[in-house]
Amino acid sequence: MIIPLMPIVAIHQEPVLNNQQKVTLAEDDKQVFPEPPADITKRNPASPAGKLTLAEYTSTTVGTTRKLNIYTPPGYTKDKKYPVLYLLHGIGGDETEWQRFATVDVLADNLIQAGKLRDVIIVMPNGRAQKNDKAEGNVFAAAPSFAVFEKDLLIDVIPFIEKTYSVLPGRENRAIAGLSMGGGQTLNFGFGNADKFGAIGAFSSAPNTMDAVKLIPDPDATRKRQTYIYLSCGSKDSLFGISRKTHVYLADKKITHHWNVDSHAHDPTHWRNNLYWFLQGAFKPAAPR
Repeated sequence: MIIPLMPIVAIHQEPVLNNQQKVTLAEDDKQVFPEPPADITKRNPASPAGKLTLAEYTSTTVGTTRKLNIYTPPGYTKDKKYPVLYLLHGIGGDETEWQRFATVDVLADNLIQAGKLRDVIIVMPNGRAQKNDKAEGNVFAAAPSFAVFEKDLLIDVIPFIEKTYSVLPGRENRAIAGLSMGGGQTLNFGFGNADKFGAIGAFSSAPNTMDAVKLIPDPDATRKRQTYIYLSCGSKDSLFGISRKTHVYLADKKITHHWNVDSHAHDPTHWRNNLYWFLQGAFKPAAPR
C-alpha cells in the first residue's frame, strides 16, 4: 500500500558521540575515499528527479502494518528491472532518518545524473521490529527489536518490495547498508545471509555487531563469494574499535574489503559521505560499449 508522503519530523536524533574522542590509529587506518564535493545533496533543478514514497506493508513478524521510505530513480518503469539497496537507520532513528541525514533522493539523483551510479531502488525501513516502532522515550530499551528485524526484513520487507516493484533477482542485485545500530544489523544480517546480499556497507557500527569470528566462521567461503564489503568509521568516534576489529579480521583472513577512516565523529556527515562512496562501489554503472 502506498500512502501520501507526509512532512518529515524528527522525533529523536541519532546519538552523536563526543567529537573530541581520542582514537589511536594504526598504519592502515586511513582515509582512502576523499571528502565528497560540498554539493552532493544540493538539488540540480535541471536534472531529472527520482521519487520518494512512504509505503505500508504487512509485517507477519511483528503482527502489524509498518512503514517504509522508498526511493525510485528518475524514469522508473515496470518495463525495466532494478537492483535494490536496503538502507538501515540507527537506534535513535526510523524510516525517515536517512532522508533527514543524507537527503538520499537528491544524493542518488545527482550520482545517477553524473553517470556514477546505476538506476537503483533504495528501501529505508524501520529497523525497530516491535508494535510501537516509534523512536521515542528510552530508545536504547528497544535494542532487542533491532535483532528481531532480521526476520522482518527477510520474510516481510524483501518479499513486499519484490512483489510491488520491478526488481532484479539474485544476491548480486541486492545490497544492505546502515549506520550505527543499522551498521551492526548490516554486518549481522549481511554475512549471516550471504546468499541474499552481494554488497554490504557498514558505517560507524554499534555494539550490536557480532564478533567477526561469528560473523565469518568460514573465511574461505566468504572469499569465494565475492561480496562487495565497505566498512567506515570516523577517527573521532568512540565506537571506532568495533569497526576496526571487523576490518582487522577481514584483513587477516585476506578477505577483500574497503576500510575508510575519515576525520569525523559518530555523526551525519560521516554517514552521508560514506553512503555517497558505497553507492558508487556497490552499484557501478555499466561500462559504455
